[in-house]
Amino acid sequence: MKKIEELKVKIFADGADKAGMLEMYGKSHIKGLTTNPTLMKLAGITDYRAFCKDILTSIKDKPISFEVFSDDFDEMERQAMEIASWADNVYVKIPVTNTKQETCYQLVKKLASQKVKLNVTAMMTLDQVQNVVEVLDPDVPNYVSIFAGRIADTGRDPVPIMAAAVKKLKLVPASELIWASPRELLNIFQADKIGCHIITITNNILKKLSLVDYDLEQYSLDTVKMFYRDALAANYNL
Repeated sequence: MKKIEELKVKIFADGADKAGMLEMYGKSHIKGLTTNPTLMKLAGITDYRAFCKDILTSIKDKPISFEVFSDDFDEMERQAMEIASWADNVYVKIPVTNTKQETCYQLVKKLASQKVKLNVTAMMTLDQVQNVVEVLDPDVPNYVSIFAGRIADTGRDPVPIMAAAVKKLKLVPASELIWASPRELLNIFQADKIGCHIITITNNILKKLSLVDYDLEQYSLDTVKMFYRDALAANYNL
């Protein structure tokens, strides 16, 4: 098993808690950060612009993605242009469709023509990837984000889809594929094996990095001890 520092896949921290984001930003193995409106809502963020600009006063030298939140493509474009203006390290997250399942491809094409760095997100099919690749500027850095974890939630193996997407992105050499919404630490090694460029990971999974290559006999004993401690603490008896 490879050590974390030997992996080629880049680890991005996914979250919206300021303290957690800054903690991850300070770690050398974290190469970038992402967030989204759902994570921001869970973190209690009420002023979107103020939160993003505040984070950018500390995070200046690693890429960070902020998402538009309109359901109208003209308003998405306006939001995208403002978000892109905040800093050079900002990528603008554009959902692959709106809530009416109208595709974003023309908006992506328009923004790409203006050299906006994009993170096209919430994708789950290779047809979506193909359509996005066709409208990206091949010379502008962009992210193509497939929610591999959600694909796995449906009982499908995301690995073949992600491997095929890696090949499709060769048409846009400045762009990188993101393995999004991972469910377990193993996904980092799966992403690395197929040549996926980036994996976004929430803090609760990042905390498991210390377990990489952990001795399984010891882990078994740790588990037994946990069960024993919890039974004692609960004062169970038969």
